[in-house]
Amino acid sequence: MAAVHTLTDGQVVAIDGKTLRGSYNRDDRSSTIHMISAYSSSNNLVFGQLKTEQKSNEITAIPELIRLLDIKGALVTIDAMACQTEIAKTIIQQGGDYLLAVKSNQSTLRKAVETAFQSNVIVHLRALN
Repeated sequence: MAAVHTLTDGQVVAIDGKTLRGSYNRDDRSSTIHMISAYSSSNNLVFGQLKTEQKSNEITAIPELIRLLDIKGALVTIDAMACQTEIAKTIIQQGGDYLLAVKSNQSTLRKAVETAFQSNVIVHLRALN
């Protein structure tokens, strides 16, 4: 990525999976192709991609893709499906920061995040008074 654009702190790298419609092979009954892509928003280009065997393998493919990328100083965004400890650790190990979505079906994690933000807001409001 550094060869394409000078990396600046906070540059956004969006990682997402997409199914390639119409890629089903009727001859050998193989399923549709599912790809994981890393998109550099400042360059408007996909700079990394991996094919997964099935959509359920997205969670295991994302850390593999992240290890192939130079994300030092970048902010990696991923949807709620990939809100996994292993993925967050891999991003940190590669020198990046992350923004992961949390949904209601992850009730314990969501409650912890809400509590942390509520506590933090109260601390900041007290500091302002």
